[in-house]
Amino acid sequence: MSLYTDYLTEIETRKSEGLHPKPIDDGALVAELIENITDSASPYRKDCLNFFIYNTLPGTTSAAGVKAAFLKKIILGEVEVPEITPDFAFELLSHMKGGPSIGVLLDVALGEDEAKAKQAAEVLKTQVFLYEADMERLEAAYKAGNAVAKELLESYAKAEFFTKLPEVEEEIKVVTYIAAEGDISTDLLSPGNQAHSRSDRELHGKCMISPEAQAEIQALQKKHPDARVMLIAEKGTMGVGSSRMSGVNNVALWTGKQASPYVPFVNFAPVVAGTNGISPIFLTTVGVTGGIGLDLKNWAKKLDADGNPVLDENGDPVLEQTYSVETGKVLTINTKEKKLYDADGTELVDVSSAFTPQKMEFMKAGGSYAVVFGKKLQTLAADILGVEIPLVFAPSKEITNPGQGLTAVEKIFNKNAVGVLAKEPLLAGSDVRVKVNIVGSQDTTGLMTSQELEAMAATVISPSVDGAYQSGCHTASVWDKKAQANIPKLMAFMNKFGLITARDPKGVYPAMTDVIHKVLNDITVSDWDIIVGGDSHTRMSKGVAFGADSGTVALALATGEATMPIPESVKVTFKGEMKDYMDFRDVVHATQAQMLKQCGDNVFQGRVIEVHIGTLLADQAFTFTDWTAEMKAKASICISNDDTLIGSLELAKSRIQVMIDKGMDNEAKTLQGLIDKADKRIAEIKSGEKPALKPDDNAKYFAEVVVDLDQIVEPMIADPDVNNADVSKRYTHDTIRPVSYYGAEKKVDLGFVGSCMVHKGDMKIVAQMLKNLEEENGKVEFKAPLVVAAPTYNIIDELKEEGDWEVLQKYSGFEFDDLFPKAQARTEYENTLYLERPGCNLCMGNQEKAEKGDTVLATSTRLFQGRVVEDSAEKKGESLLASTPVVVLSAILGRTPTLDEYKSAVKGIDLTKFAPPVEVPSTTKSAHF
Repeated sequence: MSLYTDYLTEIETRKSEGLHPKPIDDGALVAELIENITDSASPYRKDCLNFFIYNTLPGTTSAAGVKAAFLKKIILGEVEVPEITPDFAFELLSHMKGGPSIGVLLDVALGEDEAKAKQAAEVLKTQVFLYEADMERLEAAYKAGNAVAKELLESYAKAEFFTKLPEVEEEIKVVTYIAAEGDISTDLLSPGNQAHSRSDRELHGKCMISPEAQAEIQALQKKHPDARVMLIAEKGTMGVGSSRMSGVNNVALWTGKQASPYVPFVNFAPVVAGTNGISPIFLTTVGVTGGIGLDLKNWAKKLDADGNPVLDENGDPVLEQTYSVETGKVLTINTKEKKLYDADGTELVDVSSAFTPQKMEFMKAGGSYAVVFGKKLQTLAADILGVEIPLVFAPSKEITNPGQGLTAVEKIFNKNAVGVLAKEPLLAGSDVRVKVNIVGSQDTTGLMTSQELEAMAATVISPSVDGAYQSGCHTASVWDKKAQANIPKLMAFMNKFGLITARDPKGVYPAMTDVIHKVLNDITVSDWDIIVGGDSHTRMSKGVAFGADSGTVALALATGEATMPIPESVKVTFKGEMKDYMDFRDVVHATQAQMLKQCGDNVFQGRVIEVHIGTLLADQAFTFTDWTAEMKAKASICISNDDTLIGSLELAKSRIQVMIDKGMDNEAKTLQGLIDKADKRIAEIKSGEKPALKPDDNAKYFAEVVVDLDQIVEPMIADPDVNNADVSKRYTHDTIRPVSYYGAEKKVDLGFVGSCMVHKGDMKIVAQMLKNLEEENGKVEFKAPLVVAAPTYNIIDELKEEGDWEVLQKYSGFEFDDLFPKAQARTEYENTLYLERPGCNLCMGNQEKAEKGDTVLATSTRLFQGRVVEDSAEKKGESLLASTPVVVLSAILGRTPTLDEYKSAVKGIDLTKFAPPVEVPSTTKSAHF
């Protein structure tokens, strides 16, 4: 009874926090519940019965296994529980989503009792989470002449699990709720500093927006019981910044429908909207839950008499409201006409992009998983029966145009496509199932990914995946009680599932807290690969990578596939010459600024940026691809020269070998397989059999942007513009300013060199600047703290070999110690250099943070409100983003520098250089490598 009494104690604790009992995933605890249920004299019987029925997690959790086995005994008459009849036991099994429940249902369906077999078959016809082993059982029974097996296979081949579901309502009434003005970061919906609680859905739900907002949503629901609350980003885009399945879960928890009466705190079908629609990654996550994402277009550019946009004093277009979505307005979505109507029936906007045939299927099925697995189940059943697959699901959209060339992303998708019928290559806009080569799971969403894998009854990684990695970087800074409780459990699950894990459950190799994107960039060993990772910054400089929610990551791990439209591309090329005193990070910022100036609108949003950057090795090129998440691009692809790509692959091989030498490879020899794949790719390039990926000359692009390097004459800073009078223009990444804008008067309270945006060269720049400044001034004094976090351990090892780490140690007031990692987050900083453990550190915002109200200058990517720094009562916190030399110098000066101060400080320093590709491969490469 110890587990149950412990559970009762936990319940009392949660009750004091305003929480219900935590859903049960432990089979041993469920076994104790069953002991009480079967003991009519137990004083706990009633409560245990409720916990068993309504509070036990489904899927492949150990709890689900024990629950399913007990329900089987009830169905077979081996145990009698008055409150759970055999019929009710079947109903409970139908809500358990696969895994042990499918095994029980197949046992009964293929058993001797005809009546029970028929009843089990009727339940099985509604299920979709069947795997190869389940289908092999059915196939064997079918071939042995079992009539029930034949009936089941015929039902699956017809996809009755989908066709017999009710259709999506034609009219959906919604009541509006403006969550914020401007772009809404997923941090508002699921704050990074609450990442530890994401797998506890009820607890995590309490952090969405604010308690006041939650109360307002509940008031709207009470006032409009027949309407669904629609969460809106007014004058902005909903869900920018990251995928955040937890963000969608929170929105669904407060505004959606309960998925099952027997599974607590799992809701689906939220409705979200934005003036500029939904961020592409977030929209995918909305589809996972069968939700609706609307592009409202309720603000438009004001035009003059000649049809040109009217600009304000800052040169930005003036917006005019076309219709109001103020909080509390009741609107109607017509899913058949695909339009949004006002309460009086006035048509407001066409929303057909939200109701494509594929998205309608997700809504009908209650989420995309059911459709993905349903299609696979239908195909397997039809193959076993030897029949053609009936056309049940909306056919994939296949767009072709003989003679038209292909962009880089079109070439990659065509190479990796699965189940394509068209004879000609597919073009942008086509819906495609594609093989996924590399998958990444990070530690603050990983527990949710493991839950999703359990829910879809997956137990082992798909053999078609070349490599997958589970990181520990988002919780690297502080090894507190939350991390100690969550991370080992996550690593054990993922290691057993088949991933390479940052932490070894057996303790053979030391914990690696390397930034996930850096590891994925190393283990991606082909420019033709498709990568999916549980983070918006899954942007590799080889292949094409897509940031995804924890559920899409789980699907990729379980099936080795992803389904998405081929994105349109924007071609980015360069001209001119980079100034000697500029860093490549300034080119990245200038790309965004020049694109907005050239195009007026952000043409990168929702598209692939095909960047012709062939002279930069993978580490340096990653600085560009990583930032494309903040450009709101769906993905990016580097077009590389042959010799540069070979250099990048050789570097990747050496780093994978380091992982092998540390003992990180698994029984499947995944890491060695990646080295072998890299060797094969290098041989193809050298022989001329298959040169580095390039688009066709006659490829079609949505837009083309030419970045003029001659225009980049001083360092550039991305500014959150926290005091802009227009709230919608705060905390975007579109305000790019030259350093001279600040007149050397912008006080800097904290500098941060770290995150996925930096590479080994940045660490060397810090060391070189410190040496130079000491030579020039006799000593180095920091007027603001400088936090430095190398992204990976191998970078630190290389810095130690080359003497740079010794320089950093000389000036540091703190150096991390893996034997005694910090147990508490730092809340105050002294004016010194902090050498922090490799990992995300300040950029993640879930552990370390700047002091409230600080002005932070960082090399990272995150400038959202509250992410790196929170507001104080007196001052808004702000996170400005710049190159490494600007950050270091600003921390030493305690303010932004003048251009002359900057030029003097970087004189003779080997900055990250770039020259546009020329006919003969350029030799302009950074000496860092």
